[in-house]
This record gives sequence, structure tokens and C-alpha cells, in this order.
Amino acid sequence: MRIAIDAREILDRPTGVGRYLLEILRAWGELPEAAEHEFVLCAPQEPPSSATRLRVSTVTSSGRGTLWEQVTLPRLAQRAGADVLFAPAYTSPLRCPIPVVLTIHDVSFAAHPEWFSGREGLRRRTLARFSARRAARVIADSEFSKREIATHLGVDRSRIEVIHLGAPAPPPAAPRQPLVLYVGSIFNRRHLPALVAGFAQLAATHQTARLEIVGDNRTHPALDIDAAIASSGAADRIRIRPYVSDADLSSLYARASAFAFLSEYEGFGLTPLEAMAAGVPIVVLDTDVAREIYGPAAEYVPQPAPDLVGAALARVLTDSAVRTRLLDAGASQLQRYSWSECARRTLQVLVTRGAIPP
Repeated sequence: MRIAIDAREILDRPTGVGRYLLEILRAWGELPEAAEHEFVLCAPQEPPSSATRLRVSTVTSSGRGTLWEQVTLPRLAQRAGADVLFAPAYTSPLRCPIPVVLTIHDVSFAAHPEWFSGREGLRRRTLARFSARRAARVIADSEFSKREIATHLGVDRSRIEVIHLGAPAPPPAAPRQPLVLYVGSIFNRRHLPALVAGFAQLAATHQTARLEIVGDNRTHPALDIDAAIASSGAADRIRIRPYVSDADLSSLYARASAFAFLSEYEGFGLTPLEAMAAGVPIVVLDTDVAREIYGPAAEYVPQPAPDLVGAALARVLTDSAVRTRLLDAGASQLQRYSWSECARRTLQVLVTRGAIPP
């Protein structure tokens, strides 16, 4: 069987969806059943080479954005002689000569339109709604996301398959530092100003604590995170970078002593799980999806108030009983998540062309 893949998300600097696709490709390279199939990466330019045992080829045609997705991508899939198209990033061609399996990670654009500009929000809602309804099968990252897709996009639940993401292997060991880490694109829903203010309260009594923020600022309405840092009173102990290499990110996870992710809306929330896998206790906002994914392995904050955030960070950094409880629970919780299992189940959906089992 020949499987076409929309590979745009692994170009340039892959973030959440790109990492999702890269992990699946790597895991397919280790699955014996994946060796029976051919995989065709479709992209506007040649994707970077990845170490994999898969039979992988590429087809390219220049272009960008929605026009490329709707017009060029289905032509590339057809030219490749593919039997099914895997669209890993929320939307897919509305007219495609072959079945489409679509992953929708969350529907924040529909559940909270105020977080998006009018034009961008409308584009996302329209394309996602019609893509989901026309796809042979929709993959969701969590039960929470499945409910949201059904509610906001009008997709029958029987057509939505929940496939959890995986947890990575732990990074090489390194001495822990009093380092608080945040990793992820910066959206309004992730409350970075509250994290900065909460850390500043922590820093007032913990003289060696530092905060590292890794993520591109994509807020709407725009938030000036640099100004929040500058006025926090702890600017000399906070560093923000839009992107770091995989090696640098692995080093940060290995050295961090706490991970903070104050998101009020996610389809899954991958980076806290990565931190957990690296042996870093996590502080997250108390939401339905956080409870589903992290269970007892997180320190929950009821709301993004700086005093609550600062207190939670202090507990995780300094209370040995809290750290032990979270790390022990994390080791158990991580057993639920495997990129190999994610890849196996995703391949199963693709091979059956999205057919729903009787």
C-alpha cells in the first residue's frame, strides 16, 4: 500500500505538529508491519532527510498555504499513486481523489474564537469543519479533544479515533539546577504573563532560581512578553528564546527541576509529558484534559494567579515529599504513552483507509 503524507510541518523548524509527525515516522521505521508499505512525503520543498528504515520517497511542488493544500497536495498524492492521504495538521484537501485520514489536535479556534483574529479564525473553523466532515476518519489526541471535535465541528463520534501521543526516551542524565522550564508556542491560553509574575514571586525568596522560556510568541491579541519580563523584577534570571535545537532542548529538560505549563485549553499537551519523561516534576493548570493526560503526576494550579503559580513552583522545587510523589506518579503515568503504539494504531487506521470496524 502507498501512503501519502502532508509533510509541510516537518519543514524548517518543526514545532508541535511537526514533532508529532517526525515521531510517528521514526516509530514506523521500527515497526515490522510498516515495512510492507510505501510512504510518500508531499511538500512544497524537499523535506529534511530522517534516519528511518521506511521505504520513503518525496514529491514536491512549490507553493504555500491554503492554496497549496487544497489544489497542489491532492495532485501530488494522485501523481504518487497513493491509496490514502494522511493529513496530520488539522485540515486537508476538500476535494481529494483518495481517502483522507485527518488528525485534529484541538479545536481552540472554534471553542475560543476570541484567541484568533477574525480572518484567521474564520479560515481555521471553516476548513477544519469541512475537512473533518469529508475525511474518512478523524484522529484525536485525547478523549477531551474527541468530545470537542464532535461538539464544535459536528463530527459523529463513531468516526473519531482517540490515539494518544507518545512519551520520549529520557535525555542523558545531567546535574539538576534550580531551573524552571516552559516549552511550547506562546498563546494567550498558556498564560505566560502569569508564569513570569509567579516566577518573580518565587525568585524573591529563592536567589538561585531561573526561568527558561522556549517558544515563539503567537498571541492574539498580542501580548508583550518581553515587557512583562522586563517589569517583573526578576528579568536578569529569565531568558526567552523562540526556538532551540533538539540538542539544546534535551539539555534543558535534563537540567530543569520544574516544568510549568499553565494552559487552559489543549488537545493533549505534549511538552509537559516530555518533561515528565525527563524526570522533571510538572506544574499545570487544572483542566479536564490535564487530568486525563497527567493524572496524579502533576501539581495542579486552580487558576493562573501569580501567587498560586509561585507557591506551586516553590513546592515542586523545594519540598522533597512533593517531588517524590510527582516523580513516582509520573513513572507510572508514562506507561500509558508510547510512540510505537501511537504509530501502530495510526498505521492501522491508514491501512484500512479510515474504515470504521464493524
